[in-house]
Amino acid sequence: MTQKIPVALTPQSVKFTSTAPTGASVMSPAYTPSARGGGSGNPVTFSLDPASAACSLTGGQITFFGTGTCIIDANQAGNTRYSAAPQATQTITVGGIGYRLAGADGGVFAFGQDKFLGSLISRHQTPTAPIVGMAATPDGLGYWLVGSDGNIYTFGDAQNYGSVLSTHINLNKPIVGMATTPDGKGYWLVASDGGVFTFGDAGFFGNTYTLGTENHLNKPVVGMAPNPDGKGYWLVAADGGVFAFGNARFMGNTYTLGIENQLDKPIVGISVMPDGKGYWLDAGDGGVFAFGDAPFLGNTYTVNAEKTLVKPMVGITSSPTGKGYWLVAADGGVFAFGTSHFMGNTYTVGIENRLNGPIVALTVAP
Repeated sequence: MTQKIPVALTPQSVKFTSTAPTGASVMSPAYTPSARGGGSGNPVTFSLDPASAACSLTGGQITFFGTGTCIIDANQAGNTRYSAAPQATQTITVGGIGYRLAGADGGVFAFGQDKFLGSLISRHQTPTAPIVGMAATPDGLGYWLVGSDGNIYTFGDAQNYGSVLSTHINLNKPIVGMATTPDGKGYWLVASDGGVFTFGDAGFFGNTYTLGTENHLNKPVVGMAPNPDGKGYWLVAADGGVFAFGNARFMGNTYTLGIENQLDKPIVGISVMPDGKGYWLDAGDGGVFAFGDAPFLGNTYTVNAEKTLVKPMVGITSSPTGKGYWLVAADGGVFAFGTSHFMGNTYTVGIENRLNGPIVALTVAP
């Protein structure tokens, strides 16, 4: 007589070895989960929980396409010696992304997931000089506006760390732009002669005066962009000249391309790759010039819009991943390239002909 004696199976477990991204959004790069299984040696398999509504799983990669929750399930089958591992899960909250436009009169217009946090118009406040720039706080819950006189206006959780007016600086030329430090506890202002003014924890790394070129610029400075680590910055002039300071690397300009005298329209802005190893310049007709590891992803010429612009371009802003960018025009028209999403503009809300002043900037939370 033969008696079968059940043998208890050895338990095993699954543990994720990859770290789920924090601050994920619809613009975040794909995520590849990995996990370590138990003694059965069977592969760990991944699937999306039915409750997931913001992501997809293809070829082992998670892609984020909407706002909400993404739940990844990891399972490992058992065998004659090991029981199936209890399911392990990894949960990712996927936020949206948006952008804000700023007008010369202090108006602010929010699109996508970015919230409207106030404007000079909503405060019934007239700026002491036309607004020329805007920057967002790192968490996206605040922003600054700056006027051509260097006056600073704060909204949401943005803090005022000083201004040209509060420090009684005598400007030789007007302010044309601003940029914020990585932690949002400081900012730089730049003037059209290349003067740079620091506030809060923003470091001073030089300007056209320290180079001795303030009186030798072929064209005025029109903007600046910080190195993502906050230890350097670039200035750009209307002829496409680029000036690098601190640990910001010079990676080319219109002069190195030999087109400084062949631009159809002047350069109006600069935006930097998230890794700080490349940048884009954009011109008033929507031409885009890529340097370093910044990819060329299109411009108004590639979409046959360069001759039909109602108003000139005023700036370029990179997506958080560096795989896309937005161009913005003075009438609030927005053009999205690469993986950047179009989320609206002054035309979609019917105010393109009712602006009190031109749009001067588009900003995205880092």
